[in-house]
Formats: sequence, C-alpha cells, structure tokens
Amino acid sequence: MGSSTPGREPHHGSDPRTVQGSNPAEALHRSARAARRALDAVAAAIYLVDEERGELRLALADGSAPSFFTFPGRMAADTPSATVRAWTTGRAAVLIDPDPAGPDQEHVLPYPYAALSVPVASGDRRFGALTVLRVETSGAFRPAEERMLEDIGCRLAEALAGLEATGVTVGAGPMPMLVPAERAVDTSVPTPGWGVRGVPGSPGTSMMFPLRRLAELLNRATTMDDVVAAAQYCVMSALRAEAMVLVAEREGRLWVLGRSGNSSDMARRLHGSGVDDRTPAAAAFRGRPLYITEERTLPRGDASADEKRSEAYLPLTGDGQFVDLPFADRGRVVAVCGLAFAGSRRFPPEERVLLGMMAGLLGAAVDRVELSAEQREAARLLQRFLLPSQLPDLPRLTTAVRYRPADVASKVGGDWFDVFKVADDRAVLVIGDVEGHAMESAAVMGQVRTAMASYAIEGHHPTAMIDRTGRVLAELGTALTVTCCVVALDTVAGTVQVALAGHPAPLVRRPDGTIEALDAPANVPLGVPLIHPYEGREHTIASGSVLMMYTNGLVASRSASPEACAQAMLDSGGDTAPSHLEDWADRIVAEISTPQQRRDDAALLLARYEGAGGQEEPRAAGLHIQRRDLRGVKAARTFVHDQLGSWGLHDMVDVVELAASEIVTNALVHAGSDVDLRLRVLADHLRLEVRDSDTNPPIPSSLSLTDEESHEAEHGRGMLIVEALADEWASHPNGQGKTVSLDLVIPQD
Repeated sequence: MGSSTPGREPHHGSDPRTVQGSNPAEALHRSARAARRALDAVAAAIYLVDEERGELRLALADGSAPSFFTFPGRMAADTPSATVRAWTTGRAAVLIDPDPAGPDQEHVLPYPYAALSVPVASGDRRFGALTVLRVETSGAFRPAEERMLEDIGCRLAEALAGLEATGVTVGAGPMPMLVPAERAVDTSVPTPGWGVRGVPGSPGTSMMFPLRRLAELLNRATTMDDVVAAAQYCVMSALRAEAMVLVAEREGRLWVLGRSGNSSDMARRLHGSGVDDRTPAAAAFRGRPLYITEERTLPRGDASADEKRSEAYLPLTGDGQFVDLPFADRGRVVAVCGLAFAGSRRFPPEERVLLGMMAGLLGAAVDRVELSAEQREAARLLQRFLLPSQLPDLPRLTTAVRYRPADVASKVGGDWFDVFKVADDRAVLVIGDVEGHAMESAAVMGQVRTAMASYAIEGHHPTAMIDRTGRVLAELGTALTVTCCVVALDTVAGTVQVALAGHPAPLVRRPDGTIEALDAPANVPLGVPLIHPYEGREHTIASGSVLMMYTNGLVASRSASPEACAQAMLDSGGDTAPSHLEDWADRIVAEISTPQQRRDDAALLLARYEGAGGQEEPRAAGLHIQRRDLRGVKAARTFVHDQLGSWGLHDMVDVVELAASEIVTNALVHAGSDVDLRLRVLADHLRLEVRDSDTNPPIPSSLSLTDEESHEAEHGRGMLIVEALADEWASHPNGQGKTVSLDLVIPQD
C-alpha cells in the first residue's frame, strides 16, 4: 500500500492505491483529498447511508474550514441536492447557483459554490455519495472532470466493499470527521475519538462541527425540549456520553429541566437536592466546571453498580460567556449541564475548551427559553384573569367552555366568551374575537367584554348590545376590529335571538341529530364604520338541543369551509354526546391540540337547552369556596348533605359527601385558587363537579409519573378514594383551569 505524509499528499491520478486503506476512515480521507485536488475544489465530502433512518449522513469532509462547514450533517432522501440525486439515481449530478451574482454585486445567497456529486457504489451496493464544491466563478464542471470524480467514487466503493468483506463496519460516526486543507500544527495531547488519527489538525477541526451545529439548533429553539434535543445531538452524542441532565436552581433547590440517555440515576440524585449540598452539580452553580474521572459509588441494587463512571458538570451562564473566563468575568449561572460517561475517561484540554464553548451557547439558550416561558405564562395569566373564572348556574341550560391559546410565544389573543343570567327565564351567551396577538388585543377584549356584560345585565337585546358596544370601541381610539356573536335564549319558550358582528353564526344540534346554523345577517365587525343598522334574527329550538358557538381559531386551519368543519365537529359526539357535554367539548378541541394547528386562539362554548314546558324543574345547585378557606371542606360536606336531602336522595349522601370532601381538599391544597362545587341530577345519575384554576390533572397514584414530573401533579390518597367510589370520573381542562366530574348512578326504588 502506498503512503504519504498527511498534509503533503502528491496529486493522485487513477492509481487504485490512492483510495485503499486499513480502515474506512483512511479510505474516506484519501478519496476526499484526491477528489478535492483533482478537481481544484475548495472542499470534498463523503456521505454514507444510514440504513436505519433511510438518509445520508456526513462521514468526512476535507477542505477549507469555511467551505466544509456548509455541508449538512444529514440529508433525507427527498432533499433537493446534488448529493442525494447522485445517491438515488446512481449517476453524476450537478447543482449550481440558479441566480449567480453579477461582477459588481455582493453575493447574497448562503454559499457561493457549485457542487458536483457522484455515487459511491459497487455493484448493487450503494454506500453513499462523493461531493466536491468549487467556487461558482471557476466555471462549469467539464465532462472529463465528471469522469475523473466518478472513477474516484468507484474506487472508493471497491475499497469499502473490500473492508466490509473482512467484517469491518462501514458507516458514518455520530459526528463527521473534518480534515483541514493545509497542514496544521498538531497538539501534543492526544484527543481520541475525533477526526482521522495521525492527521494534524483533524481532531480540533472535527470538534468545530458539533459546536457550529449546536449554535444553529439553539438559534431555532423555542422550548426547553428543543434545547435538550440540540444538546443531546451536539453535546451528548458528539462526546459519546451515555447520559445528560440539565438542572436549574429554584428557591434553593435543583430541579431537572430535561434529560436524555440513561439518565434516571443522575436525575434521581439531582432532582430536589439542595443548592448548598456538597455535590458536584451544586458546586458548578458557583461558576466552576467540574470533571470527575475516578470511579463513583452507585446505589446498591443498581444494574450498573461497581462500574467505572466519569462525569462532567458545566455551569451555563445566562450571557453566553465561556466558563474558562476568569471567575469575576463570568455571568449569572442559569443552569448546569451534567454529563455521564461509561468507564474511566480523561478530559483533554481541547475537549474542555469545546465543552466551555458549548456551555456558553447552552446557557444563553436556556436563559432565553426560560425568559420566554415566563413571559408566555404571564401573558396567559393575564388572559385567564380577563376571561370569566366561572359561568353562572342556569336552571334549564348546561354549559361547557374551552379556550386554547395560539402557539405564539409571550403574546395573548383577544378571544373571549361569556354567559349571563339576565332573569330566571332568560340567558345571554356571547363569544367574540379581537384581531391580533398582543397586549392591545387583550386590553381591548377586556373593555369590550365589560361593555357587553353591562348591556346584557341591563336587559338590552342582542342587536342593541352589539351596537352600543361598537360605540364604546370607537371611543377607545384603537384600530383593532372585533367580531362577536350574541345569543339571547328564553329558557321557557325556547326562542333564540341571534345577532352577529362579522362572526360565524352559531350552530344547533337538534334532538333528532340534525345540525344547522342559526342564520342571522352577518353585519360588519365592531370597529368598521357602520352603514346600516345591526340586524338580528329569531329562531326556536326544542328541549334537548345543543348550541355551539366558536371563534375562527377552532376551524380556520382545518378546512376550506369553516362552517362545514364546525358542523362536523358538532356531529362528532354521536348519540351519547348531548348528555356528556364536557366529554364532547374535549373531543372537539382535541382536533386542534397540536402546535401546528394552533396558529390562532380558539374558543368554544357549548350549551345544552333542557327545556321547561311540562317537565320537572331541572335540579342543580352550586357552592363557591374562597381560596385558602379552612372551613371550605366542611362547607362542602354540609352543602352536599342539605342539597341531596332536599332532593330526596338520602341514600347517596354519605358517598357523595366523602367524594366531595376529597376532591375539594385536593383542589384547595394543589390549585391554591377559588373552588366551585356543583351538583346536577340528570336522567339516571348524579353528577358532582369541582372546578379550580389549575390545569394539572389529578393522578390517583403517586407512582403514575416519573420522579421529576410527580411534583407537578395532584395525587394522593384522596384521588384513590374518589376512583374507588365513582362509577365514572374524569378531569377536563378548559383553558381557565379544570373541572373534575364524578358520576354516580341514582339507586332505583
């Protein structure tokens, strides 16, 4: 086998020995360098197939640092690139700039290179593709150059096939090997696991690839899951760590932000520990990285006990400064990244510098994402307080509401809903939408909602409510427009008055299952100059009908016909839906649960009209309990006892009292908010509902969640008792908190 000095290889022609090597890395290196020099290219790259993922992964790049950093680390089979075309078609492919810059212009496209790619294939075995980059001003690739590159790719494939025949695995590593074009001064401290062994400059240059990729991924990160995923790919995988944990400090304790790999043991040790404890993670919060290379004693019974394990703890600073700066110059530590490695591991200086640079990037990203999360939570709390905390009890009208915010960071929308009890036999339902996602939208929504409430309580008809509210909006001096729908329902006669201001008409599902819109003149949105007076329309609905009012965010991204989409949602409940309004509302909003479908706020209001004529008066009652009311649980038990007694349901008192006291206790302890207790007697069962402002679900068992998630949930003995007592129970988040409902069959005489 021929040999040459790294960095000073002669120009290779078609000599097959130029692509031979004792291992795949050597063969890839020689082929890439031969291709770059033969075609006078600035960089050459070899991609190998990842059979499991069905994609190409960058195995090695050779050339100048600015150019070989332009190669993507991964390319799917449908990526529009010369490399993928060469791999999939088995023929040479060229990709050039479709709109090159003129001689007197600055180049504004990402990379001013033309690419030539050829397959690396031997017989039916396609290993991947070989690609060279050349400055576009050098001119087009000539046929002779294509044949030259094809020859190198063919000989590389033969070499790789020969290595596979001897049992050598051919594939890309977790990170590509990068080889600089010119000879570089090698460090005297070896850095295993990086680059091509024996090639000066390759290890250090290879380290820059995950650093650059980490910066790209963190720039796009909007959630802590995004940050963890980027760190897993570029930090944990690149350094071949087996576990990674990100922890933050809150009120003197450490809490896990995210983790990856075999990290259960590390997360269990860190989660909830004190920031003043004598632990490496706590010490890292004081601003100094720690590298632990000796054997660690693991918990008794752990599957990995007695194994050697190395760990690194990196302080992440909020201003993105590197941790190797003097202590006085370091920024505020916002989190710590813990890495665990199997076996004994040394951390050479080059890796420590790399980890310091990565820590700076991660710290800035964690700080930004955490701040964004706080702003988003503050915005959602603002909107929660602007929306009604509870809806009134109406004897002949059962309601369920849902609100889903748009997936827009740190901003709020202007969707709202309201239900007013105007008199014993009259109710007014309102739903509306202020345009935009900003604080102004929320502020306008609060003022419009207040005006609507005032006019409804004064007894104005829907058209008058809209007209007067429009005048209030005109006085606010805002350019925002508002759409709304107002429905006034006479719960004795079943008559419905509908008025619209540029909003979708409400839908009704009649007792026979037919669905239609309660049409009314569309009119113009509030804030648009009024030419004609607002007009409404009156309808009649039968007992058992269900009204659906909604905002555009519920259907805008789902169908070209929003009304048809809304009708399909209303029809999704089947025959049993009208008697399970909360479940029905859950089913409808489930279709907009993914962030891609939440580009706008969505509000939903369902109302079931239970009628009055000739029927027994519906039995329903409610109790409001103030937050932190120490007598609230006793008041709930007394309320249940007295109310069921008045309805003649004495046999159910003990069971319902116990269930109510446990759920109310759970809500007062965990939610820290006001609690509303409701009782409803339906056809054959009693429903108990408890509402609070915490969206976390109640969990019957403390073992239902992982250690770091368990503190977020409501759980304990009380919910186990509720689960044992109930014929059926459920928790329904509604955007303002949640409702825990419990159904108990009424004993028959």
